[in-house]
Amino acid sequence: MQVAVVTFDGFNELDSFIASALINRCRKSGLEAFITTPTPVVTSMSGVEVTGQRPMDFVTEADVVLIGSGVKSREVVADDRLISRLVLDPSRQLIGAQCSGALVLARLGLLNGMPACTDRTSRPFVEACDIDVLDEPFHAEGNIATAGGCLASQYLATWVITRMLGVEAARGVIDYVAPVGENRETVERAFRAVHAGEVALR
Repeated sequence: MQVAVVTFDGFNELDSFIASALINRCRKSGLEAFITTPTPVVTSMSGVEVTGQRPMDFVTEADVVLIGSGVKSREVVADDRLISRLVLDPSRQLIGAQCSGALVLARLGLLNGMPACTDRTSRPFVEACDIDVLDEPFHAEGNIATAGGCLASQYLATWVITRMLGVEAARGVIDYVAPVGENRETVERAFRAVHAGEVALR
């Protein structure tokens, strides 16, 4: 089971690295995340250079695709050639977006008829795509999910791990990375956010 964490130039380190790091704690169970980039090297919004682990074409074979955010997301959605490389299939893939990554899902037509979560800065741009933005950290319908706020990437990872490996696997990961002495409340918060975000499915 492979996860493509799509990471563009100008990316937000928290969004890409938190999700990929949490998911990669499940490698022994067969679930593995890869930083997936359109060019061999991308530079974060803070100037950190990162070598991609997989090329963009990897999104077509991945079981899960997570679209990270960044300061150049609006440039990404305006680049027809780049967007055309994101061939996604929600009928067989889990697809998630973090913060301004919602703009990419909107551009691909994957948010038609459903609301989304995003960060405060990106909100007006997502709304300009005729997408209702929720004041919530996480929302999922079927195989598509969005998360808003950098630290909500843990909820996106919780959703992915739960869907791919089950609740106990996700609980184990969140419990392990939780601040000492805050394990129970951290786990409960993650599952509460994911559960609340998926209420619309029931």
